[in-house]
Amino acid sequence: MTQLTLSELKTSAREFVQQLSATSISNLYGITDGKAVGTYVEQVFNRYLLTKYSYIPGSSASGIDFPELEVDLKVTSIRQPQSSCPFRDASQKIYGLGYHLLIFAYEKIDDRILHATSLNFQYAIFVARERTGDYQTTYGLREILRRDGNKDDVIAFLEERNLPLDEIGRELLAERIMQQPPKLGYLTISNALQWRLQYSRIITLATTGTTEGLENILV
Repeated sequence: MTQLTLSELKTSAREFVQQLSATSISNLYGITDGKAVGTYVEQVFNRYLLTKYSYIPGSSASGIDFPELEVDLKVTSIRQPQSSCPFRDASQKIYGLGYHLLIFAYEKIDDRILHATSLNFQYAIFVARERTGDYQTTYGLREILRRDGNKDDVIAFLEERNLPLDEIGRELLAERIMQQPPKLGYLTISNALQWRLQYSRIITLATTGTTEGLENILV
């Protein structure tokens, strides 16, 4: 069986969401829990892929859905396009999550006559790992560096943004930022025990033109 590649994952994602959008799903009728919908879509997508490709599906140990390709799948309602992901360290907000994101955004429509659900997938977007940082944080840091700010300016900014860091951690991260300026991230990432990821900006950017590191795979 063919080994799954990043290119084939994107192609299969496009084919899959188009097929699923045209399918009535009785199992999801009346379900309002977004996590249950997401789990269903992830499981069906994996079954779809496993009929065509060889790969190792993600596990709780790997933490992401496609560890060999370093891709995590996020399935979200278009009404509130967001999800959570494990918190590893504060630098994820600046340098990205450490893996690519594949985002499926759907509109859920329940048919009361058929007692079935349609998932109208409006977006399937691939986000390169280096663009999975927080927009406001990376934008602010890039502006400080552009205006020849120094390490103290960076430390003060990290304090203002309330990144979950102690004094030594801020110092070390500021040194890294001075030596390795971050790329502009496209997510909105809220501080919590788990990161809360919001995708509205990504959806807007992916549909308004070509943006480096974003790919609207339904186009």
